[in-house]
Amino acid sequence: MQLTYLDSNSWLIEIAGKRILIDPWLVDNLVFGNQTWLFKGEKLTQREIPQNIDLILLSQGLEDHAHPPTLKKLDHNLPVVGSPNAAKVTKNLGYSQVTALKHGESFNLANTVEIKAVPGSPIGPTLIENGYLIKDLATKQTIYYEPHGEHSPSIKEVAPVDVVITPIANLSLPLIGPIIKGQKTALEICQWLQPQVILPTAAGGDVKFEGLLLGLLRTEGSAAEFREMLAQNNLNTRVIDPKPGETLALELVN
Repeated sequence: MQLTYLDSNSWLIEIAGKRILIDPWLVDNLVFGNQTWLFKGEKLTQREIPQNIDLILLSQGLEDHAHPPTLKKLDHNLPVVGSPNAAKVTKNLGYSQVTALKHGESFNLANTVEIKAVPGSPIGPTLIENGYLIKDLATKQTIYYEPHGEHSPSIKEVAPVDVVITPIANLSLPLIGPIIKGQKTALEICQWLQPQVILPTAAGGDVKFEGLLLGLLRTEGSAAEFREMLAQNNLNTRVIDPKPGETLALELVN
């Protein structure tokens, strides 16, 4: 199993001989609703678009997960799996092979990888986006991905899981609280799933942010602090803080 962190929420996962591109933001800036004054993300290091992609996997329909400029650039014949909201975005962009997964539904990739949608982040009062379980059907090695730190208790049923990709720090707004959850929820998911490895996502990478919203955001927590939390709770999970653009080859115990 190999994983490459591509900044923000973006990952390239190589599992069971398949290359899965998750929540890609690879070109141009990241802006929500064209409101650059409110928030803008800019890449400091340009990432090459990975070659030989087998699948695009999207957890949400928002721009930081289904990034329109990146999706416009990618091959529209590539198969896409996403939340119903993300599926609408890709269909509107002209993708021809789009599968929307509701919670509990699965997608089989060439009889080698199973992708199962689980409840993820709430967006507004009624919409809950997707997290994913990504399983190598031969080795049974499994990755759990949820990019906002929102973990449904139902996920306990699949324990143990080998690798977790989720935030380990909080990103908070005054009066609202955490908009990205880590720390407590990351510790909880490690207690539930007993992963061998956890990799932080969402807040890192070679990126620069600006805008009104940036001045209000507060970050709480770090990889070092989270390692201490794991030790205090007698958990053996390894925290690997990935370097953007570098591929990690994970040696897992079966």
